Amino acid sequence: MIFGEVPVSGALGARLAHGVRVAGLSLHKGHVLTQADCDGLLAAGIATVIAVRLEAGDLDEDAAAALIAGAIPPDHLTFTPPATGRINLHAAANGLFVADRAAIDRFNRVDPAITIATLPDHASVTAGDMVATIKIIPLAVAGDLARKAAAVLASSRALEVKPFAPRRVGLVATELPTLKPSVMDKTRRLLEQRLHPSGSRLTGEVRVPHQAAGVAEAIRMAAADNDLVLVFGASAVTDGNDVIPAAIRAAGGVVEHVGMPVDPGNLLVLGRVGAVPVIGAPGCARSPKENGFDWILARILAGETPGPTEITGMGVGGLLAEIPSRPQPRDTRAAERPLSVAALVLAAGRASRMHGRHKLLAAFDGKALVRRSTEAALAARPARVLVVTGHRAQEVKAELSGLKVDLVRNPDHAQGMSTSLRAGVAALGPGCDGVVVMLADMPHVTGEDVRRLLDAFAAAGGHAIVRAVSGGKRGNPVVLPRTTFAAILQLEGDVGARHIVESAGLDIVDVEIGAAAHIDVDTPEAVLAAGGVLKG
Repeated sequence: MIFGEVPVSGALGARLAHGVRVAGLSLHKGHVLTQADCDGLLAAGIATVIAVRLEAGDLDEDAAAALIAGAIPPDHLTFTPPATGRINLHAAANGLFVADRAAIDRFNRVDPAITIATLPDHASVTAGDMVATIKIIPLAVAGDLARKAAAVLASSRALEVKPFAPRRVGLVATELPTLKPSVMDKTRRLLEQRLHPSGSRLTGEVRVPHQAAGVAEAIRMAAADNDLVLVFGASAVTDGNDVIPAAIRAAGGVVEHVGMPVDPGNLLVLGRVGAVPVIGAPGCARSPKENGFDWILARILAGETPGPTEITGMGVGGLLAEIPSRPQPRDTRAAERPLSVAALVLAAGRASRMHGRHKLLAAFDGKALVRRSTEAALAARPARVLVVTGHRAQEVKAELSGLKVDLVRNPDHAQGMSTSLRAGVAALGPGCDGVVVMLADMPHVTGEDVRRLLDAFAAAGGHAIVRAVSGGKRGNPVVLPRTTFAAILQLEGDVGARHIVESAGLDIVDVEIGAAAHIDVDTPEAVLAAGGVLKG
């Protein structure tokens, strides 16, 4: 492939390396120039373009991607048509995505122009999930390189989706006076949800006292009628001879491993009675959050037989998200200091429905709305208050004169709320544990309301999302923990953080603050109805 600047007069058949837009012409990257294109470019005064010409044996980007994708066995995978040198691979079934890292590394080292990126090895997937993407970087590559890369994938099972198979599952739960029956009921419901993607079902539950003899008999009976036995102990396993491992041996089984380098999930027990796997679940498996139990369960449901070698190899990547309700957080340093939570007041919007007036300059009880909202933030006593400005920024700044706040100018405010969120979060700094996001056009949110949200966030250890509600219906403000910041910095368009709240997988704590959670002022009528006086 020859890359470089090409005279338009001799560019017929060349492929544009960069798009060109001139009057009457819009030619995208990769476009093969026709004579009409060349004539149009010359007429517009364009003398040269950056383009590529294919040499003998070269494949264009889509052909190369298709050749490589054709080397991957299609079992339980679907492939998108090639476009701009990319083909995406999706799971065709619920199952376990398995990748051979050594083979993927060999593939990616054939040539920098040829790449494949995948999900982590042994990730659980749902039908339709993207599991990998093939991307040819330039507009064309040498055919022999594409064939060499394809040969790597053809010579090994570099990636695949192992579909889950339905299993009959027996549940044994042990009882102690300290364990409420309601907790055991919830555990069963969560377990049924975990089994649902594989089509597996609980055939029954046996509850027995937390003693080895009774647990052993329950395991023996469950193993006789099921493909898998799960044991939830009322007390955590602390030794290889504790109740659950001792019961597996007493049932005629073998204990293969006690413990795992995954947190949460350290206290898992894996054994077998005959050919039937037995998992002694760690206490964290009573939570819906991902933990080491999920990893072992998924492998078994996908037909694998994990043992000590597999379990002891799970340490890298085994540090999973903290569970907010854990009484002893792993990071004791964080527990020794108060949380640092900032307030972020969004005051950059264009107020497009205000017919030229600025809603944030409207007076409420003699104060501009933006000052009223910012003073509410300050009254809640966060670690600091940042105000994001944009539209009519100087007037907003003037209204905030004398307040101890940091102003963050958003030059891209016209592109939507996401830009203000990004600008504000980017200015928070490394020591911030969370941020309460406030909309400056909500006149009835008080400092006391915001303080209640911050207190709820602290009570959750700084790991939950806290949102204001009115009558149980979600509203604003909302407190977001630091773990959501990376997702916020990826937002685009006129959107807020709602999708992040709903998809983060974190606990959500709702705090009732009444009608204030829903009252914002986007029109002149709304300003007046809320008790404001319109100004400029």
